[in-house]
Amino acid sequence: MTLTTDDTATTTMKAVVLQNGNLTLSDLPIPQPGPGEALVRVLATGICGSDLHCRAHTGELLDATEMATGTALFEADAQIVMGHEFCAEVVSYGPSSKASLPPGSRVASPGLLLRDPLRLIGYAGPDIPGGYAQYMLLSEDLMFPVPDNLSDEVAALAEPMTVALHAVNRGNVGADDVPLVIGCGPVGLAVIAVLKMRGYGPIVAADLSPTRRALATTLGADIVVDPRVTSPYDAWREAARTDDPARLAPPNLMIPGDFRPQVIFECVGVPDLMAQVFAGAIGSAKVVVAGVCMQPDTFHPTVASIKEIDLVYAFAFSPEEYGEVLEHLASGALQVAPLITSTITLDDVADAFDRLADPERDAKIVVRPNGSATLTGVPR
Repeated sequence: MTLTTDDTATTTMKAVVLQNGNLTLSDLPIPQPGPGEALVRVLATGICGSDLHCRAHTGELLDATEMATGTALFEADAQIVMGHEFCAEVVSYGPSSKASLPPGSRVASPGLLLRDPLRLIGYAGPDIPGGYAQYMLLSEDLMFPVPDNLSDEVAALAEPMTVALHAVNRGNVGADDVPLVIGCGPVGLAVIAVLKMRGYGPIVAADLSPTRRALATTLGADIVVDPRVTSPYDAWREAARTDDPARLAPPNLMIPGDFRPQVIFECVGVPDLMAQVFAGAIGSAKVVVAGVCMQPDTFHPTVASIKEIDLVYAFAFSPEEYGEVLEHLASGALQVAPLITSTITLDDVADAFDRLADPERDAKIVVRPNGSATLTGVPR
């Protein structure tokens, strides 16, 4: 396939390639769509924390994925083009496609390519590039039209916001539950925004970073603490205390209390944190693990047993949840624009990975592979 831009034929594109921990801006062939696939021009791509983990902890990620699924995600020294949070524009379709969304349509999609075997966009070879490239492939059956009132940048956040919505769904949060969010990085902030949209509260949140604590307040947290100064579990107890018998948490024989039900969202993903969560939780608490810990961890299961803690892990989401989030973003019910702190071009991706190590500099950086680094900030 040959694309023509400004009367100049080209068969290559710019892309940021990860190999052996290094990020390099390279020229790659424009991928060719297969049956039921679309070639799309990437408009905006969010940098995800899992991309940072993939670069810094490649071996641990590959080992964990193979233990969980029985298959290798990719070879340790392979070239991959990351980026699974994106908004794009349809260019053309492969053979035997329905082509229900015409070329020029803006689309978003879960990061899956419906091939046999299934391929994860952003974690495959250069022939299936992710959003850190000017062009990529999508399965047309997973493409969602992007509403006209959403900017490219906000539409690209549909994926991380759906991860958060899925985590809240996994927590089965009830009307009387009082949420506690541990960690206000992009995942924790997204969880706060979803909790706020659904009317749960008061929402208690904790983070070491003053910048992220401020963002947590902006996105809907009611009580935000620095855990070095105030125990988040003590702050939660103060907020959740009740004398209404109808609103009390389920009784626990060993640990009675006069609190509303507790649901804790662990959104950090570092060793030893789960032990702290179990120690701070009340009886019959629910714990949702949304942070991805790349190292082995230890805790005392007996603590969780005595407290009768319900523990669930959240990782991805369903296509139905993805469509739901796009609707919430379009309606304005889900407000996420404050998460976006910078936009960059492909030339700046490697530097952005380093910047994101400092929580005081950025929350969510969005890449514009075919555009400028100036944030539009307004709906199209």
